[in-house]
Amino acid sequence: MSDQTPAPATQPLLRPVRLGALELPNRVVMAPMTRARADNEGLVPTSLHATYYAQRAGAGLIVSEGTWVSTDAIGFIHVPGIYSDAQTAGWAEVTEAVHSAGGRIVSQIGHVGAVSHPDLQGGRLPAGPSAINPQEMSFTPDGPKDSVTPRALSGAEIAATIGTYRRAAANALRAGFDGLEIHAQASHLVAQFLNPRLNRRTDAYGGSSEKRAQFLLDVVDAVSDVWGGDRVAVKLSPYWNSGPAFTADAEALADYDQLLKKLGDSGLAYLHLLGPEPGTGTDDTFTAFTRYRAHYSGSVVANLGFTQASANELLERGLADAVSFGAPFIANPDLVERFTHRHPLATGDRDTYYGGGVEGYTDYPAVTGSRSPGVPSAASPVKRSPTSR
Repeated sequence: MSDQTPAPATQPLLRPVRLGALELPNRVVMAPMTRARADNEGLVPTSLHATYYAQRAGAGLIVSEGTWVSTDAIGFIHVPGIYSDAQTAGWAEVTEAVHSAGGRIVSQIGHVGAVSHPDLQGGRLPAGPSAINPQEMSFTPDGPKDSVTPRALSGAEIAATIGTYRRAAANALRAGFDGLEIHAQASHLVAQFLNPRLNRRTDAYGGSSEKRAQFLLDVVDAVSDVWGGDRVAVKLSPYWNSGPAFTADAEALADYDQLLKKLGDSGLAYLHLLGPEPGTGTDDTFTAFTRYRAHYSGSVVANLGFTQASANELLERGLADAVSFGAPFIANPDLVERFTHRHPLATGDRDTYYGGGVEGYTDYPAVTGSRSPGVPSAASPVKRSPTSR
């Protein structure tokens, strides 16, 4: 848990906090959001990305959109990676812009595993922990397609994949990020290894909940060797429900309870945890974060569907140390200022969430009506992405 207890007159979201080695001036975190603006062959972040992130530098901490650790990791179009020198240079432009605006930013790195598609892998089958179709949706250049039965990763390929996380972590360090977050949520590769329906391995990475967690623990160790554990975080979604493979039943939640205890020994900067989706019939948000607190002793960043009021309540009750916001940051680059002065929030244009150019990305004004720094005076034409949802 955090080690600061500021004056009670300040709303909890606006109080400073320390998460590992990260000193935050407030507890409003910008959640990682796929925006699909790397519309170039090398999947390189551009000056448009730098403008977008710098506009939101008032956040206590920015978590970058999930970025690919290798070409094998790719699962959506127009999403940047962090495995090449060009991508690393592009991210350096982003971090410099954020730091110049007074902000802090960590890199989220990940791999979609079996949820990828041959159309994204040059015709090759994607790989997962076992040869079992996750029955999810892949977002290809030709639009959404059903996932296929993947090939199972060999032991040597698992070691090589962990190596790609390590190299991505080193690239993130070179690019000037303030820390690193491992994408281990939703239906992506780490979550596939944790899932007994998708992981039927009988080696060191399967056969029990402890062995299914070993892939994540090895990734944590690999990137911590680069960064130090107090600048590394993990994002998990224990209550994730998606298709037949991902169900937040009692067994799955019990496995996550044990994983949280194990991660408590890793000295992480924080654990980024999703609560349950409202209306799913599982635990409510406060019950879920009470459960998390019972099993994880470190700092927690809470995510999924929070308002200013519910976030302040969660923090006041000591169930998290910071709260991350996704969609509110899209249309409100000055979200912290709006929270501070209790201004109403603008609503984003969903048609531009997952692709395009300036429109719906960097052209949202601050509450004063003036444009944020670096916003062009006229929006460029929008190229709709096949991944728009």
